[in-house]
Amino acid sequence: MKFVTTIFLAIAILSANFSRLFVFAGFELNKNYIAAVLCENKDKPQMHCNGKCYLAKKLEQAKEKQKQQEKENQKNAFQEAFFEELAVYDFKISVPKVQNATIPHFKVVVKSVSIFHPPQV
Repeated sequence: MKFVTTIFLAIAILSANFSRLFVFAGFELNKNYIAAVLCENKDKPQMHCNGKCYLAKKLEQAKEKQKQQEKENQKNAFQEAFFEELAVYDFKISVPKVQNATIPHFKVVVKSVSIFHPPQV
């Protein structure tokens, strides 16, 4: 049963993502029928449409359907998370104590520092 469910879900995911591929495949398989019967420009043979107008329309429909499906998926993706246990964190901070510390006396040495200037030509 798990295998059948896995195959079904894989096909469902692939069919949603490859809907344009299926439209192209259907067009290529039925090219003669589409050009003869379903083409909107069959009365204008000088355009050499050969059913490409029908293909463009079907691709646009598939694109709109995919956009609509993505919007529905985003709406359904909202999930709420509830935590049943209250998380309590105990942070222990230890500060080292310094005993009998003597502060050394530092001498401040002041040096005059000149700014280096490159030789001028």
